Amino acid sequence: MAEKSILTEKSLAFFEKYLNNASPTGYEWEGQKIWMDYLKPYVDEFITDTYGTAVAVINPDAKYKVVIEGHSDEISWYVNYITDNGLIYVIRNGGSDHQIAPSKWVNIHTKNGIVKGVFGWPAIHTRKNEKEEAPKVDNIFIDIGAKDKEEVEKMGVHVGCVITYPDEFQVLNNDKFVCRAIDNRAGGFMIAEVARLLHENGKKLPFGLYITNSVQEEIGLRGAEMITQRIKPNVAIVTDVTHDTTTPMIDKKTQGETHIGKGPVVSYAPAVQQKLRDLILATAEEKNIPFQRQASSRYTGTDTDAFAYSNGGVASALISLPLRYMHTTVEMVHRDDVENVIKLIYETLLNIKDGETFSYFE
Repeated sequence: MAEKSILTEKSLAFFEKYLNNASPTGYEWEGQKIWMDYLKPYVDEFITDTYGTAVAVINPDAKYKVVIEGHSDEISWYVNYITDNGLIYVIRNGGSDHQIAPSKWVNIHTKNGIVKGVFGWPAIHTRKNEKEEAPKVDNIFIDIGAKDKEEVEKMGVHVGCVITYPDEFQVLNNDKFVCRAIDNRAGGFMIAEVARLLHENGKKLPFGLYITNSVQEEIGLRGAEMITQRIKPNVAIVTDVTHDTTTPMIDKKTQGETHIGKGPVVSYAPAVQQKLRDLILATAEEKNIPFQRQASSRYTGTDTDAFAYSNGGVASALISLPLRYMHTTVEMVHRDDVENVIKLIYETLLNIKDGETFSYFE
């Protein structure tokens, strides 16, 4: 008999709503409101900060503090320059991929609401094959159907408006979740599900749990840098996405080998505290949760680095969700991996002792 899914109809409806909502770096608050509204029945209180990081807290009076964390922002574009004939040039807000832009619809966020547009591209008939130019940040452009710059401005579009893709959540072949911004609103979803399971299963933790949905990860881990100074945690378990390296044009010799559908990816890196990682791996083995391993030579490139090196050093670890086609509009993850990341974080929390230091010298 197949094991019963831990994901409910209500939780999947939240996941879809949360993914479909635009939450570009620097403009995460509407997504954070959706996230906090879902978590209200399962936590004791919320903390928010000036830039929009949201923290749901269980046992806020406890001295020993454990963070589980994801980040809420998605990559996007900014309006950078408007031509006299009404075309719009852009710059990145995070690691937006210029090569996927041509022929994509976009939403330009203005104070008057959404203005629709498209990334235009010269027709194949007009391009010279021997000198064909590839899409680059300085040659991709958006057309909103305006005849000139004045009409663009009358529509409410100006330099600095943020631009997102409208692509929404879909399920492919029954068990693959596909959407833009799975990196890393899947993380926010998974840590919210951990809180739900703790509540519904009546689990009482001996420490304070800080379920943290950070902002501005895509431009340098900035939200995590800020909120860790506020919380001052003893332990941080971060979840983000990592590459499925089994698709074409990825070199496993440099990127390692990880697959969607084969379980959470546990990281080895200087920022990852080894005794905490050992606890995670022991938990996975004890509970028969499949997992994979990944190594990073200098830094993880995730909020793990921000937590680990804060407050004199915080025992930190990274559990990643394998994902295909990162920073595109068709990011893809396996439902089983989503469930198993949730289970691994949940079961690891139940194995952390109050006051545990993870010290090598005890």
